[in-house]
Amino acid sequence: MHCVLYARVSTADQSLDHQRQQAEAAGFKIDEAISDHGVSGVSTRLSERPEGKRLFDILRSGDTLVVRWVDRLGRNYEDVTDTIREFMRRGVVIRTVINSMTFDGSTKDPMQAAVRDSLIAFMAAMAQAEAEVKKAAQRAGIEAAKAKQDRYKGRKPSYTASNIDQAL
Repeated sequence: MHCVLYARVSTADQSLDHQRQQAEAAGFKIDEAISDHGVSGVSTRLSERPEGKRLFDILRSGDTLVVRWVDRLGRNYEDVTDTIREFMRRGVVIRTVINSMTFDGSTKDPMQAAVRDSLIAFMAAMAQAEAEVKKAAQRAGIEAAKAKQDRYKGRKPSYTASNIDQAL
C-alpha cells in the first residue's frame, strides 16, 4: 500500500511545504509527494494538470491519496466529485488532513455510501463556492478602484524592465 500526498498552490508566491508538514503532523506517513505549483484549481481539471495526471497513472487499489482538503483536488464541483468517485472505483482511499475525512469506496452499506457521497458533494460545492466568492470580491474591488481612477493599475506584471533587457 502506497500513501501519496497531492499538494497544489495556485500562485507562484505560495509554498507547497506547509501542506506536507501538516500531513506529517497529522500522522500520515507519506511515501511520495506530488504537487502542482502555480496551477488553478478553478480552470484546470486535475486530469489536465501536469502532476495531477500522474495520480491517475500511479494510484492503485489499496493506495491512499492524502490531500490537505478537497479543494486541493480542484474548485470545480463536477471535477472534484468525478475525481473522487473515479479514485474510489479504483480502490483508492482519499483522506483529508483538515477534518480527518476518509472517502472509501469499499462500503457496501447503502446508508454509509449515501452519507459519504453527500459529504463529497458538500465539500466539493463548498470549494467551488469559496472560489466564486473570492472572484466576485476581487471583481468588486477592481470596479471600486477603477471608479476612483487613482489606484487600480491592473494585474502586476510578471516581469520587470531588467528581465526584458536580459532576455533581449
